Amino acid sequence: MSLTGVRYTGNEQANIDYHDGQLRPAVGVHSYQVLRANREHGDRAEGHGYTYNHAPMLAYWQGRFYLQYLSNPVGEHAGAGQTLLTSSPDGRTWAQPQVVFPPYVVPDGVYHHDEYALAPGSYAVMHQRMGFYVAPDGRLLVLGFYGISPHPRVFPNDGRGIGRVVRQVYGPEEWGPVYFIRYNRHAGWNETNTTYPFYTASPDVGFVAACDALLADRLKTMQWWEEDRSEDGFFSVPGYQAPSVYHAADGRAVAMFKHSHTAVSEDEGGTWSPVRREPTLVMSGAKVWGQRTSDGRYALVYNPSTHSVHRWPLAVVTGDDGYAYDEMLRVIGEVPPRRYAGLFKDHGPQYVRGIAEGNGTPPDGALWLTCSMNKEDIWVTRVPVPVRSAVTEPVADTFDQAEPGQGLEAWNVYSPLWAPVRVVPSPEGQGHCLELRDGDPCDYALAERVFAAGRDVTLRLRLMVQQAHGNEWHVEVVDGRGTTAGHLWFGADGRLRAMSAGDVVDMGGYAAGQWLDLELHVDVAQRTCSVGVPQLSLSATLIFQAPVNAVERLVLRTGPRRRYPTPDTPTEADGNVPGAGEPVDAAVYLIDQVAVETSPV
Repeated sequence: MSLTGVRYTGNEQANIDYHDGQLRPAVGVHSYQVLRANREHGDRAEGHGYTYNHAPMLAYWQGRFYLQYLSNPVGEHAGAGQTLLTSSPDGRTWAQPQVVFPPYVVPDGVYHHDEYALAPGSYAVMHQRMGFYVAPDGRLLVLGFYGISPHPRVFPNDGRGIGRVVRQVYGPEEWGPVYFIRYNRHAGWNETNTTYPFYTASPDVGFVAACDALLADRLKTMQWWEEDRSEDGFFSVPGYQAPSVYHAADGRAVAMFKHSHTAVSEDEGGTWSPVRREPTLVMSGAKVWGQRTSDGRYALVYNPSTHSVHRWPLAVVTGDDGYAYDEMLRVIGEVPPRRYAGLFKDHGPQYVRGIAEGNGTPPDGALWLTCSMNKEDIWVTRVPVPVRSAVTEPVADTFDQAEPGQGLEAWNVYSPLWAPVRVVPSPEGQGHCLELRDGDPCDYALAERVFAAGRDVTLRLRLMVQQAHGNEWHVEVVDGRGTTAGHLWFGADGRLRAMSAGDVVDMGGYAAGQWLDLELHVDVAQRTCSVGVPQLSLSATLIFQAPVNAVERLVLRTGPRRRYPTPDTPTEADGNVPGAGEPVDAAVYLIDQVAVETSPV
């Protein structure tokens, strides 16, 4: 048992020249897009057309997932900020987000800044590190903070903001009145110059008691320091950002902050050990999430990079005691194009949060996470527990025993709203198959199947290109770091192509709507991938693009692998992507069977 704090003891490190960091995936991770920002058609998103969406937080209450996030019209620290709330019965399909904390006009004459004047009628900007609290009596509270930015480069978490607001959630689209739960009194805000009343004015005695319980919980309220910055003694560990708090195996509370900082408390947050920077934890300005998992172990989830504005991949490390962590694995390794320009819209899956202690426990025992992508879209990710990096059992997937929308426990899935990955009824009306449907002009659907690593591997797939519609369907066999051994793709022009020794090979035509039996035989010793499709009378041998020691993953993707942005891309380099708010005709690809035969490494 460590008495020196949290540390990473593993050897794996992320290479951010690649979006996936060249990390092995945690097996069975599913990522689902909750919100796809849409400036052109706000009704297809959250109803407002806001394209800066960030800082999501998650809870599980009364059999549903609840998610809240803050939102601005275009960029960070600018515009009429608001916070939205959505819910889901299964974590996969989500209701359209609704405004839970609306835009707030800042009263004149209270806010002061040394350099910038606040124009009359200006709106507040929301900024919060804590989103939910389940009270001792079971009530669910949702919280936010109204900050002020007289200029986009003046951050609203500087202690000059108005205060923290709270309201009770009664159900998926029903909540109580808004109250302030704590003012920034040192900045001049109080009951006389704010729009909403103080929580003690509520006639609901239970609601007031729930707020009192929250205010007395120092492990919860320590997340408030950054926006509050009061020196009234309310905070026991000031000066550090975005704490994630969990209890280690020895019962002590562990706090993880931005920039690799950590501390421990033996008295439930009354006092803390000196906060220290842990050099083995490679982090920057994005958040880190820590929690005990359902198997009694621990997980830390973060962006393992010191790059402040390029935040990829999202990775997980695991351990037994809450202090020592090992085996870095990839959770999300995708960075789609940022479709809308905006200030401080950093690239990548970032600002990760899970379900905090006391805020509910999903019945499946999985590790549920939420993050923003490019500070634009909101995602939820399910990580199976125990977290594992390898598969030893045989692969013989048919999908017939699965219910539609489920049955992908052994697969890794990246599923945008306009490019979903799901199990559907077969077109013949008997059984089920895996569908990758892509109507997104800026993103793709992705499904991966990890199998036992081998040097002599045969993969058999029964597949169909149902509709191509200008798209490409890529099939790859890769090693643990994602290096491609075999790579072929079905083009929208009805041609099947492949890579051999770095050259594109046209392998002939195919017909949409036809089931094909594709066999890939990977021979690592010979550096070859043999391809056969009897329906096309096709037989060919391809040479690896790069040498590998073994292969262990099948990758199906409705588009070519992405390389942009790179670590050298300026964070504000891109403008708006034309047509980003319009879906395209959907390409549809089906997998009926996947079988893998592997010789041991």
